[in-house]
Amino acid sequence: MSDAQNDLDQPLFHAAMPDDWAAAFQTGQYTMSTRGQTLDEVGFIHLSTRAQVEETANRFYDDVDELVLLTIDQRKVPSEIRWEAPAPGVDTLFPHIYGPLPIPAVVVTNFWRRIDENGVGWSLSNL
Repeated sequence: MSDAQNDLDQPLFHAAMPDDWAAAFQTGQYTMSTRGQTLDEVGFIHLSTRAQVEETANRFYDDVDELVLLTIDQRKVPSEIRWEAPAPGVDTLFPHIYGPLPIPAVVVTNFWRRIDENGVGWSLSNL
């Protein structure tokens, strides 16, 4: 197990499309699993650790200019969080929430702009 898996004080992250995050305020919970797919379709919400979030954004959101980076206090998430490989044969484990993400569990939101200087793309230093 990684330190992030053992340490509930470590925040988890989710890169959200701005319109999807705004829509969560209608119901009080966020229910998008990943870009263009809902919790109902996938069965869980994809999350990342701080060490994983840049790579995730650069892989799946390279054609988007702005995201909302959700910082999640995992102690405030009532649903189960499982650490799983994203695909067969991948050794890296990612956190997945098996239920909706309540807005109060999101302790920080940052509008995150992609700046493609020297091929960096999505970088936490752009926050």
